Amino acid sequence: MTDMTAPPMTDARTRRNLTILILAQAILGAQMPMIFVVGGLAGQSLSPNPCWATLPITMVVLGSMLSSTPMSALMQRHGRRAGFWVGTTGGMAGALTAAAGLYTSSFGVFLAGSLLTGIYMSTQGFYRFAAADTASPEFRPKAISWVMAGGLASALVGPQLVKVTADALVVGYLGTYLAVVGLNLLGVFLFLALDIPAPERKAAGADGGRTRREMLRDPVIVVAVVCAMVSYALMNLVMTSSPLAVVGCGFATDDAANVVSAHVLAMYIPSFFTGHLIARFGVKPIIGIGLFILAASGGVALSGVALEQFFLALVLLGVGWNFGFIGATTLLTTTHSAEEKGRLQGLNDLLVFGGVTMASLSSGVLMNCSGTGVVAGWQAVNLAMIPFLVLAGGSLIWLALRPRAF
Repeated sequence: MTDMTAPPMTDARTRRNLTILILAQAILGAQMPMIFVVGGLAGQSLSPNPCWATLPITMVVLGSMLSSTPMSALMQRHGRRAGFWVGTTGGMAGALTAAAGLYTSSFGVFLAGSLLTGIYMSTQGFYRFAAADTASPEFRPKAISWVMAGGLASALVGPQLVKVTADALVVGYLGTYLAVVGLNLLGVFLFLALDIPAPERKAAGADGGRTRREMLRDPVIVVAVVCAMVSYALMNLVMTSSPLAVVGCGFATDDAANVVSAHVLAMYIPSFFTGHLIARFGVKPIIGIGLFILAASGGVALSGVALEQFFLALVLLGVGWNFGFIGATTLLTTTHSAEEKGRLQGLNDLLVFGGVTMASLSSGVLMNCSGTGVVAGWQAVNLAMIPFLVLAGGSLIWLALRPRAF
């Protein structure tokens, strides 16, 4: 069912909130490509075992998974602004702790900082839902898409900050994590202007909507979650290993940053028109196209390890994620009532980031410990995409062929 309680998009509050969320995605969101560029490289330098090089990235995603349900409950009770402030606090605490780990050469402390960073990553995932809170049902796909498009600036700013900060101090990558602290400080002031009312408290005994178990019996919810999970997990699987693969194949750290930058640009540039495409052609075809592009990304990656092949594979990976993830998010927003919103969004992100956690952990193992070298590891990472693409594609086809219209 669709929540019809949102005020119209012409309301000044809605326009202002959308602007703030776009800026948050652009400014605060820059920390995520920064961490994904250097996290694996820093982990490789600190870890006693190369198989665990991407464990810091896994800890970020694990932190996001563990905090998604409590963050959703907090926002449901106290509003979006309170939740986003908690997120910036987690981002600052995580970056400071990771910086301490780098300074003391402690892999354990670095991992603890990465886990705390997941609190920010979790709340960033709610920007897209916040965009829909005060938008009309007709405008929601575009509002979600526009907020995601704010990541375009983060794709430009984040990797460039890595180039400036990675070797700025004696301890490698320490400057990058200190820059992340500064980005989160900006967010504290940015969210002062956010004006999304906290949901009304329900009287005791009032209908709170379906339970989580009941919602997971809804085929549309299940398919939306599966497609979101696969799109995000496969993007993370490949992207996490890409800096290791690029550097391992003899290219420079700056080349790895440029590849990630191109990837993040490809994640967000399509957001300027993804919402329009969904409005015109429907959500399920757009999700299907996203899954097909993800498969094409794997095909390009398997074709060779020239620098231009890394660029093309990661660009396709970003576009495929955009169509698949925004489409799945849009599909999910059509399935709940206002009372169910917080419960379902928390459940969705718990499952999605649970899948992303496993993908991130698997990425380093596949990359460094599954073959005879870098090329074999990179191929193993991309071959691992196949069964999950089959799962998501099959579930989407099953939903499309069901007699009931959604």
